[in-house]
Amino acid sequence: MDYLNRTLAANILRISNNDKTLLINGPRQIGKTTLLKHIAETGRKYVTFDNKTDLSFALADPQGFLATYAPPVILDEVQYAGKLFPYIKMLVDGSDERGRVWMTGSQQYEMMSQVTESLAGRVIIIDMLGFSIYERAGLGLEQQAFLPSAKPARLLPHLNAPATFRIIWQGAYPDVVNRDERSRKDFYDSYIRTYLERDVRQLINIGDEATFLTFLKVAAARTGQLLNMADIAKDIGLSQPTVKRWFSVLQASGIIYFLQPYFKNITKRLVKTPKMYFLDTGLAAYLAGWTTPESLEIGASSGAFFESFVISEIIKSYWHNGEKPNLYFFRDEKKNEIDLLIFQDGIYYPIEIKKHATPTRGDIKAFDIFAKLETIGYGCVLCLTPEPQPLAANAIALSIWDI
Repeated sequence: MDYLNRTLAANILRISNNDKTLLINGPRQIGKTTLLKHIAETGRKYVTFDNKTDLSFALADPQGFLATYAPPVILDEVQYAGKLFPYIKMLVDGSDERGRVWMTGSQQYEMMSQVTESLAGRVIIIDMLGFSIYERAGLGLEQQAFLPSAKPARLLPHLNAPATFRIIWQGAYPDVVNRDERSRKDFYDSYIRTYLERDVRQLINIGDEATFLTFLKVAAARTGQLLNMADIAKDIGLSQPTVKRWFSVLQASGIIYFLQPYFKNITKRLVKTPKMYFLDTGLAAYLAGWTTPESLEIGASSGAFFESFVISEIIKSYWHNGEKPNLYFFRDEKKNEIDLLIFQDGIYYPIEIKKHATPTRGDIKAFDIFAKLETIGYGCVLCLTPEPQPLAANAIALSIWDI
């Protein structure tokens, strides 16, 4: 497959021109290294700490390692070499050069605490995920952070439901895009095995890999739902503290995202439980046992997977532009719901997500309810409508391909 431009490229170069060190954080095999190598200038060295020889060298002799791999350098999977961070600090403090050290990491837990402690004020951290719908269409450099608009850019082809669910089922890892069905299974088989053997074992002592794999499958089947740890613990036969710890592992390694509920102290009626989303719907579909896109589209979980896909794409539109969005959902005791609220500059932008192609005014009824609590901006229903459809003076129905 030809190289596809990533939205983050311009932002990385901008940061590198202004700051000494940057770290791209995200799950394994989403293209972090490929991106950095593609935009790197001639002469920038590269080393990966997946290589045990280089890792041993870095841990045994940090100063000698950094002399051998002198900046400008790319340090890949740097979470394994946390002892190197204080020496990187001394290295960058000794020079005014910008963009000297580029790093990648695939988990947050201990790595992030070490980074923030040792490189405070010296490193810019960027979050990254698999291909966005813009990137896979070859339009990565055109993507902007999404906000509802009466005049969407409409740069992408608008796919119908079967084509959309093929992409949802397929997933967004670069190595799985455009693979056939059998190769896709091989990829996810290998990915899960690597994830269990490397990232999970480093973060926690899981003891029984088979039980953790069962936990992964149960969690994947619940993407797009309110998190109910008690039910999950009961289904697997684990304690709630164990389930909570294991969810923290998934979050730390970039597998899931917790969407927090809108909450105001003065209103006790609102749900406080977060919603849990797998950030790659292909991985979730594989774990949940959906063997074809057709079965996923007509299955009981189709709406939840559709919503997970849309939430993930909106997150990518921000993260891949180097921005950190403030995202929430709304649900009150009467079950009035808004799937997503984007909070920006004191305004909440409401978004409802529907799998159908025939939006109605009823899809946005909760917008008026929420408007009594907060200042709201222009809202939308993201669905499979072929054309934008105004629903109210301040709301429109858009295709998910207008994100």
